[in-house]
Amino acid sequence: MEGNVLFALGLTMFAGLSTGIGSVMAFFTKTTNTKFLSTALGFSAGVMIYVSFTEILGKAFQLLSESHGESTGSWYAVLSFFGGIAIIAIIDSLVPTFENPHEIRKVEDIRLNNNEGQKSGLMRMGLFMALAITMHNFPEGLATFAAAMHDPNLGIPIAVAVAIHNIPEGIAVSVPIYYATGNKRKAFLLSFASGLAEPVGGLIGYLFLATVFNESILGILFGGVAGIMVFISVDELLPTAREYGHHHHAIYGMIAGMAVMAVSLLLFI
Repeated sequence: MEGNVLFALGLTMFAGLSTGIGSVMAFFTKTTNTKFLSTALGFSAGVMIYVSFTEILGKAFQLLSESHGESTGSWYAVLSFFGGIAIIAIIDSLVPTFENPHEIRKVEDIRLNNNEGQKSGLMRMGLFMALAITMHNFPEGLATFAAAMHDPNLGIPIAVAVAIHNIPEGIAVSVPIYYATGNKRKAFLLSFASGLAEPVGGLIGYLFLATVFNESILGILFGGVAGIMVFISVDELLPTAREYGHHHHAIYGMIAGMAVMAVSLLLFI
């Protein structure tokens, strides 16, 4: 069990701290690679949607049906799925639109704002984005951690998908802070730190649930995780991928993500 905890925590940390990758990318590019981001975000959405409906939600139905009978267990699974959606939707609604880390941002747009002398506004935007990402990353961390704890082979692709979708978030935090302060180190550290919420969220969730862990709780958790991942995909990843201006790249990325997830699951049957 201890080995599983460490492995799950390591995966969750990898997923969360990929905000630092976005931060580094922002410092070494003059313009946003919109094709890459559209494709990568679509890929991440494809992985999350496919695994949620074919694997995670199925596990919730199975575990809850075994604990409560097929009819009652199925109701619990469906309620936990929509409960997960409700939780992440509430968190999303608490973040102002302009400071939402999933609203589209480009490096060149921030640079233009800086030329207009809006440094205090940029600093405020970067700090609010760091806070918003911290709020978003708690449930994402729990989702990654729970999946990795139950099945390491399932946790790896989920962690990769979450990591990809955290890259633009790193850009959203670091760029405005950098152009407000001129300090790359400060911008990187704040961006990097915002990703720490992911492993913290996973660990807190595990410690909280460890005392009451049973098949029922695990089933409800899986249902909620599936709901969280589907909501992130359809509300954040795919719309953002399309807003970067490459609709087909987003769809091709999504299909590729589904295909990769399908093959990876088949390899471990």
